[in-house]
Amino acid sequence: MSTAILTGQPVPGSSIEGELRSLGFDVRLASGAADAETLLARVPAGERVAVVDARFVGHLHALRLGLTDPRFPLAAIPGAVTAQPDARQALTRAMARENSGHGGTALAVDSLADRITAALDADGAGVHRPELGSLVAAVPADPQARNEARQAVAGVDDEAVRLKSAVKARDGFVTTFLISPYSRYIARWCARRGLTPNQVTTASLITALIAAGCAATGTRGGFVAAGVLLIASFVLDCTDGQLARYSLRYSTLGAWLDATFDRAKEYAYYAGLALGAARGGDDVWTLALGAMVLQTCRHVVDFSFNEANHDAAALGKLSLASPTAALSDKLDSVGWTVWVRRMIVLPIGERWAMIAVLTALTTPRITFYALLIGCAFAATYTTAGRVLRSLTRKATRTDRAAKALADLADSGPLAEAAALGLRSAARRLPGFTAPAVALFGGAAVVATAALTGFGGPWPLVAAVGYVLTSALAVARPLKGALDWLVPPFLRAAEYGTVLVLAAKADVNGALPAAFGLVAAVAYHHYDTVYRIRGDAGAPPQWLVRTIGGHEGRTLVITVLAVLLTATQFKVALTVLAVAVALVVLVESIRFWVAAHKVGAPAVHDEGEPA
Repeated sequence: MSTAILTGQPVPGSSIEGELRSLGFDVRLASGAADAETLLARVPAGERVAVVDARFVGHLHALRLGLTDPRFPLAAIPGAVTAQPDARQALTRAMARENSGHGGTALAVDSLADRITAALDADGAGVHRPELGSLVAAVPADPQARNEARQAVAGVDDEAVRLKSAVKARDGFVTTFLISPYSRYIARWCARRGLTPNQVTTASLITALIAAGCAATGTRGGFVAAGVLLIASFVLDCTDGQLARYSLRYSTLGAWLDATFDRAKEYAYYAGLALGAARGGDDVWTLALGAMVLQTCRHVVDFSFNEANHDAAALGKLSLASPTAALSDKLDSVGWTVWVRRMIVLPIGERWAMIAVLTALTTPRITFYALLIGCAFAATYTTAGRVLRSLTRKATRTDRAAKALADLADSGPLAEAAALGLRSAARRLPGFTAPAVALFGGAAVVATAALTGFGGPWPLVAAVGYVLTSALAVARPLKGALDWLVPPFLRAAEYGTVLVLAAKADVNGALPAAFGLVAAVAYHHYDTVYRIRGDAGAPPQWLVRTIGGHEGRTLVITVLAVLLTATQFKVALTVLAVAVALVVLVESIRFWVAAHKVGAPAVHDEGEPA
């Protein structure tokens, strides 16, 4: 239960008490500022508390946005301020200052709630103010102003605004024009029946898994059903986020489920297509694994670039005056180019729509060819643009950004030990050394595996060199202009080595086993990203060391390829995939469930379409 303290002179006919109760608040009336302070002290420490002016006039959704969003410890709108338990001390201190007459705002601001908000701002407490748009939130000073405010409330459809705000502000073409116009109403239907975003997320996962099962039948009817169900899964995927925004039901666990289930759905569908193709006599497991590797590396590029530049931009240290940024702004000034640019990066809506249509109308091989071509073009386009931005901007990257990139690199004990010995030498090398040696070492091990016969010693030699080059890449803090490329280069090296060696083994079942191993490792890498985004830090060191780090796994895979026959190699890949999956899944689930239980700050990612 949350508590709202209603302050100021009550207004006859006001609906504010009922509105607060409809939002889940226990309303308590304060006869004056001193009484409000007393009531605040009586509210249990574990409850959210709000201070609201009894004269408030505004939309119910304005109150909802200002007082119930779980993501922000402190939030305010005109006439109302709220604090979650971890910000209660700041609220109590601000109220005490105002009531003692030392707040400095008593003569300028009549509303106690607004005076408290001003005091919190003066303390640098970080009060969130939601974007209200056309919604009304005001504390009228006289009857005429009250009548005008009520007329303004009547002139705006509260529910229409709420539905519109449930849709992500920036999304892809398919999602914006083909899904969101009706999925928002599904979200409202779910909200009115008490369904939670996590339940809708789970329904989306189940639907996608059924779609993958239909694709695995290898029949035309199965492919058509798979395409339809994949679209249905995506509709539900949009609905869960819209439901979270519509009902303001955000959570750490929900953000993690939404992000990880998206990856699980897509990659399970790839596996279903590969199984269906195999039933028809066409082996496309190499294409399926290649699509997963390419898509995962694309995501790592996104994550690494954003982490490298997030702090610099926030601190105002990132100069946007570059030719690339100027061209981007110029293109954005022409309406149609915005949608073209959003579509060519093949975000999840466009990607899944393409996969669904091609599954229903063509073959798995054609579907994977189109997916690989589209993703390769999108990856080239986005990566080239980011490289140009990085080279033409002057940025001072923070220690936090460098640590995030180091965590994303996923270096194991071998690279860490070698990096210690290379640290002094690395500091004397040019700034481009880290991405250059990461690219060189990764390309060398993949190329060697591809160009030599299975079972030969040369991939192992290249893997030993890869351990040293990856150690050199992370031997000093990753603060260079292009150091954000290090994690994706390392991902491509590890995944590419597994793919090539499994294909070279040329034995039935090796590529599906490699698909499972890459999926398990990719889950670990995605989990690392979501922990960093949620300010929870990287996975524990014992986990990274247990599964070997990227260089350790690459070395082990090449050793197995040298020592074992092709059939034995397939079995070893399967065992390794199961072992890695069990370790990372158990730790990940334990962490996120524990974070949810202890009330970790709610997270809702409104970033780029995945």
